Amino acid sequence: MEAADAIVIGAGHNGLVAANLLADAGWQVLVLESAAAPGGAVHTEEVTAPGFRNDLCSAFFPMAALSPAIAALDLGSYGLRWAHAPVALGHLAPDNRFFALHRDLDRTLAGLGADASAWRRLVEQWQSLRDPLLAALFSPFPPVRAGMRLAGKAGVAELIRLARTMVLPARQLVEENFSGDGARLLIAGCALHTDVGIDSAGSGLFGWLLAMAAQDVGFPVPVGGAGELTAALVRRLLARGGEVRCGQHVRQILIGRGRAVGVRDGSGAPIRARSAVLADVPAPTLYRDLVGSDHLPSRLVDDLRRFSWDSGTVKVDWALSGPIPWTNAEAAAAGTVHLGVDLDGMTAYSADLARRRVPETPFVLLGQMTTADPTRSPAGTETAWAYTHVPNQGDPAAVAQRIEQLIESHAPGFRDLVIGRHVQGPAELEGRNPGLIGGAINGGTAAIHQQLFFRPIPGLGRADTPIDRLFLAGSAAHPGGAVHGGPGANAARAALRRDGLFGDAYAGIVGSALRAIYA
Repeated sequence: MEAADAIVIGAGHNGLVAANLLADAGWQVLVLESAAAPGGAVHTEEVTAPGFRNDLCSAFFPMAALSPAIAALDLGSYGLRWAHAPVALGHLAPDNRFFALHRDLDRTLAGLGADASAWRRLVEQWQSLRDPLLAALFSPFPPVRAGMRLAGKAGVAELIRLARTMVLPARQLVEENFSGDGARLLIAGCALHTDVGIDSAGSGLFGWLLAMAAQDVGFPVPVGGAGELTAALVRRLLARGGEVRCGQHVRQILIGRGRAVGVRDGSGAPIRARSAVLADVPAPTLYRDLVGSDHLPSRLVDDLRRFSWDSGTVKVDWALSGPIPWTNAEAAAAGTVHLGVDLDGMTAYSADLARRRVPETPFVLLGQMTTADPTRSPAGTETAWAYTHVPNQGDPAAVAQRIEQLIESHAPGFRDLVIGRHVQGPAELEGRNPGLIGGAINGGTAAIHQQLFFRPIPGLGRADTPIDRLFLAGSAAHPGGAVHGGPGANAARAALRRDGLFGDAYAGIVGSALRAIYA
């Protein structure tokens, strides 16, 4: 029987991060990916026109640039290079005013008027707490060591206020801190990179975190396409003796005496895992399809019925014969542009999604990729994309048309530049990547009821599962979605602890806690 020390199911970025960390520890690692190529949602193809490289899902990577897990892999030594647009992020208001967020703080402040000093205070808070806060956010829950560092750095009074900030709705956060539209729209728009509405608890944290990331490291893109991040992870893994096998579906996790002992592939052949199985797949896929309810506590199975997906997505990619002809020329320099709505419009957009209605006026995220990275298309042209969230229903073509109408209203002549387009709705996204169930790109809602020790269901907030030596390594696990490798890194470290000198004691503690939770 074929065997490896660890089998990683799924070659998305989290699976590849986990595989690299295990290979660093000297493990023989086999990654099994059902698709024809690795990468999952971090993938680039020419789908619109020859010479135009389109990122099929994720495109800009502020969290990867901040991530301790990604930084530790030194991917620059394996060919990864970052590029930046002249303006990291901008919000184009319905009245055509443009608010820019630059990596240069002084340039950002210059556009914020009376809110400049308040913005500077938020940036100074971020800079003072950045490293321990990121360590706490990306660590398994509870982040004891990182939390102590954060408490020591912030002090009790500041920590209490930071905790309040983390649970504020984004609208409340921006209205407490700012009087003008610029800062309010930039932060509230960043909150809507998740599926959490700006009036929902916890959305302020996402808005503040992404805005501060843009101010700190920008919204960088891999030179050559998002797929170059995947390629660097694969090259690093192969250099350490790991193997990535694409086109190999896993249909079952093999369990013996309560322990994951291997997998059965699509042909029915077993592959033994000597030490661990790590799954970079959605939580429902892992538990319902690969494990099966017979091997799980009944209460876990019941909790899984309450698992909440994030909203669906419609994404349009374009090959354009020239740059987008914005009426407000300032928008031309931004790599990422928010457009479509003001603060009240963001509330209405989220309310429509909550009612499972396609929003009448969508909030749209748009990327100008050649502006950020000239290698993405022939000289003088532009590779661009836009997406918006929708319920898991509706006509993607109609939503795409609405997106184009919105862009045309701010950039007359946009449609005349379209050489080719590629539209993906929820069904198309899931068809290309089975992990994007219903077009959900976050691995489950980012709402506060499914974060920390509630992610993916009430538990420990760790990669460990009730099956010994089986670990959840995908974005359904804490710390959740976006490209940062946190879930994969946490799963790899849990597997290494389980296999270490005190592994039996670790398994006993974790197992006892999980049995108590699912009793």
